[in-house]
Parts: sequence; C-alpha cells; structure tokens
Amino acid sequence: MAGIGYRDRIVLDPQIRPGKPTVRGTRITVGDVLSYLAGGMTEDEVLRDFPQLTRDDIRACLVFAAERERQFA
Repeated sequence: MAGIGYRDRIVLDPQIRPGKPTVRGTRITVGDVLSYLAGGMTEDEVLRDFPQLTRDDIRACLVFAAERERQFA
C-alpha cells in the first residue's frame, strides 16, 4: 500500500458532505467505503455497486484511515 498516495484521491471540501473526507469527484466518504468493507462487502462488490470508484480509491481510503489512526495513537 505504500505506493498508494491518498492525497491525490481523498479530499476534504466543506461544500461536499460537510467537509468529511471523500473520494475525489464523488460524494462517497471514506467512512462510507470503510463501512461497506467492515460490513462484509468485498472490494469487487463495492466496485460493482459504485462504478465511479476504482480499486485504488478503495485502497486510498484504507491508507487514509490507517494514517489518521496513527496520528491519534
């Protein structure tokens, strides 16, 4: 995952989903993606349900969450 730069894919815009981190060009939040995965959806299922996402977008969400967790640990 070290090759995935989430900063190119995850944005915080106060005009979109009240500033929550979202996947660039969508209204899908990092929290949404994490919830789908935690709920048992596979990456392929997420991609099928949300065709505007890419596999790299999903991985960027995971990297973003991991880095945020490290900041608060």
